[in-house]
Amino acid sequence: MTDFVLVRHGETAWHAENRYAGRTDVPLTERGRRQAAALGAWAAGQPLDAVLSSPLSRARLTAAPAATALGLPVRVDERLYEVDFGRGDGLTRAEMAREFPDELAAFLADPVAHHLPGGEDPVEAARRAVACLDDTVRELPGGRVLVVAHSTLVRLVLCTLLGIPLAHYRQVFPALENGALTEVRLRPGRPASLLRLNAPATPTTH
Repeated sequence: MTDFVLVRHGETAWHAENRYAGRTDVPLTERGRRQAAALGAWAAGQPLDAVLSSPLSRARLTAAPAATALGLPVRVDERLYEVDFGRGDGLTRAEMAREFPDELAAFLADPVAHHLPGGEDPVEAARRAVACLDDTVRELPGGRVLVVAHSTLVRLVLCTLLGIPLAHYRQVFPALENGALTEVRLRPGRPASLLRLNAPATPTTH
């Protein structure tokens, strides 16, 4: 078995405005940097064998303090990119409603069958991310791995691993907090186990 601690990156400059941040490389806010530091403080007391990150800077900068605390490199994997939101990238929902109201309504009804115009198929996004985890299971059997990625991608991964229809990812997992810990256990040939969801990154006390 291999355990994965899945973390959404720290808060970004678009967070307060509720803008969809897909492939655009949005910087962390000061609060986001504090969340990264808190993740590093938590990681210092944890048995972790690797640190994986999305290529986007908001994920890499969130992962960096944890990697430093553990004495490990940040292993960047392109399969951990956020879902590409196409024409929705950088927009709020209200702006999307003005730009493409029919497509937005279809997305809200079923975000997989009707992903945002010009965007990535969520099925393909889930497939690439799960492939990254599967490769890591084969590489680190019995290991525990920190993965810093993105809200929509992680929710799609959770649905895939737990046998939940992808179209329900927004209802079943309405929010992943920035810097919070979601842990899953993968065992080849067996169902995945959800060990915790949206837990705060609190340092272990001795």
